[in-house]
Amino acid sequence: MRTLRGLGAAAVAALLAATAATAATATTATTATATSAPSPPPPPRPSISDDAVDKAVARLDQTVADMMRRTGVPGVSVAVVHDDEVVHLKGFGVRRTGQSAAVDPDTVFQIASLSKPVSSTVVAGTLTDPDGWDRHTTLPGFSLKDPWVTGHVSTADLFSHRSGLPDHAGDLLEDLGYDQSYILDHLRLEPLTPFRASYAYTNFGFTAAAEAVARAKGTSWQKLSEDTLFRPAGMTRTSTEFSAFVNAPDHAATHVKNPAGTWSPRYVRDPDAQAPAGGVSSTARDMSRWLRLQLAGGVLDGKRIIPADTLARTHVPEIVSQPPATPTARTGFYGLGWNVSYDDAGRLRLSHSGAFELGANTNVTMLPLEQLGIVVLTNGAPVGLADAVALDFFDFAEHGKTTADWLGLAGALYAQLGEEGRSPTDYARPPSGAKPAQDSAAYTGTYDSPYYGRATVTANDDGALTLALGPRPLRFPLTHYDGDTFSFETVGENAVGRTGVTFADETLRVEYLDANGLGTFTQQ
Repeated sequence: MRTLRGLGAAAVAALLAATAATAATATTATTATATSAPSPPPPPRPSISDDAVDKAVARLDQTVADMMRRTGVPGVSVAVVHDDEVVHLKGFGVRRTGQSAAVDPDTVFQIASLSKPVSSTVVAGTLTDPDGWDRHTTLPGFSLKDPWVTGHVSTADLFSHRSGLPDHAGDLLEDLGYDQSYILDHLRLEPLTPFRASYAYTNFGFTAAAEAVARAKGTSWQKLSEDTLFRPAGMTRTSTEFSAFVNAPDHAATHVKNPAGTWSPRYVRDPDAQAPAGGVSSTARDMSRWLRLQLAGGVLDGKRIIPADTLARTHVPEIVSQPPATPTARTGFYGLGWNVSYDDAGRLRLSHSGAFELGANTNVTMLPLEQLGIVVLTNGAPVGLADAVALDFFDFAEHGKTTADWLGLAGALYAQLGEEGRSPTDYARPPSGAKPAQDSAAYTGTYDSPYYGRATVTANDDGALTLALGPRPLRFPLTHYDGDTFSFETVGENAVGRTGVTFADETLRVEYLDANGLGTFTQQ
C-alpha cells in the first residue's frame, strides 16, 4: 500500500535528517593518555552564531520562491524561531489556485502528520511525571491480536510505533469510509510483529493512545488539546477538527499535481478519524508559538504550560526507526511523536514531516541546543518542498552555504515512495490470449470480510460488474483482465493505481487490501 501519508513522510524526514547530520562537522574531540582512564567526550556546545542565523534567514524568502518555481506548489507559510524570538514569519503564493487570496502567516493549513509532535505535547501536558508515558493504555473498543500485548501496551508504545501493529494499520479502512470506532475495534485482527522490538508507523495505534488519554480525563481529544495546549499557548487558530479547518475563511485548499504539471484543488481530505495522528490544522503564527514552547522546555512568555520533564521525555529515542545504511551513516530513532537523531557534534535534532497525498506537505525541524527551529506549511501534495526548505535553511546556517540540492533529494525520495504498493501487474494491459470471463451471474452476490466488512458485486443489464466496498458504500466499476480476474482504479489517500480483484471458490480477493492477509471476502 502507498505510504506517503505517514510512514513515507516520516521516512523521508528521517533519511534526510540523517544525511544532514552526517554532513555536519564535529565541533568536539576526545583526548586520552596512556596513564589515565578514557573520559567521556564533553557535552556539545552551541556553534551556530546569531550572524549565521541572520544570514540564513535573509536568504529564506528567495529559497522558498525558487523552490515554489521549481515545483509549482501554490502556497507556503514559514516561521523561524531563534532564542525564543520569531525571526521570520511569512506567507507565499495563494491559498487556492484560480483565486487571488494570498497566503499569510494566519492562513490555516492542514498539517497532516506534523500533528503527532503537537499531540505528544498535549499528552505531556496531562502527565505529572515522565513515567506516566509508560502506563497501560486502556480504551474501550481497542485491543490487539495478542491478549498479553493488549494488557501491557502503553501510551509510549503506541506514540513511538513499537506496539507490533503493521505499517499503517487501519488506514485503508479510513479510505473506505469507516469511522474511528470501527477502525480501532478492528485493529484486533491485524497480525503483530514483536512487541517493543519492531517499528512500524501506525496512525491509528497513535490515535488509540491519544483517545485513551482524553477518555481517562473525561473529555474529548479536541477539548483536551484546547484546554491543555492551544488556549494556554495562544494558538487561537489551531484545531483538531476538520470542520474548524474547512470553515475557516482563510484556509489553504489542498492541491494535487496534474499530468501537465499544473496544480488543482481536486480533493478534500477529512482526517477526523485519526485526529491526534493527522487531523490538526494550524497557521505559521500559531506553530511559531508552539516552536517557542518546545525550545523553551514547556515555557511560553514566562509561563509554564507543559511540565519540563514530561515534555523532555518526548524528545528521547524510544525505538530505532532508520537503521544506518552504511557503517558511517547515522541511526534514526523515533521518540514520542518525533523523529530523533544526533549529528557528528552530538547535537540533538528533532523533526517531523506531514504528508497528505491528497494535497498537503509540512515539516518541522529543531536543534534545541542552538535554540533554533523552523516550520514549513504547504498546500500541495508531497514533492519535497517542505522538507527541502527546512534542510536548506539549517544547512546554510551551519555551513554558510548549501552542501546539497535538498529539493532534488527530497523530491526523489517522495517520488520513490509514491511508487511503493503499486501492483507488479499492469492491469490496464490484459495478456495476449487472456481467458474470457464467465457469465456475470458467476460473480455477483454479497461477500464478507471480518476486517473490511461487506463487499457487494452487482451487474447491469449489459453484464458489466461493479464492486461496492465500505459503509457508504464506495462503488468501483470492474474491468476484465484475465479469466476470473478483474481490476479497478483505487481512490483515496492510499490509492495505488489499478488493483486486481480475483474470484475463486466462492471468495473475492482484493489485491491492495490483502497485504496483511485480510483482503479476502467469502460469499454469503
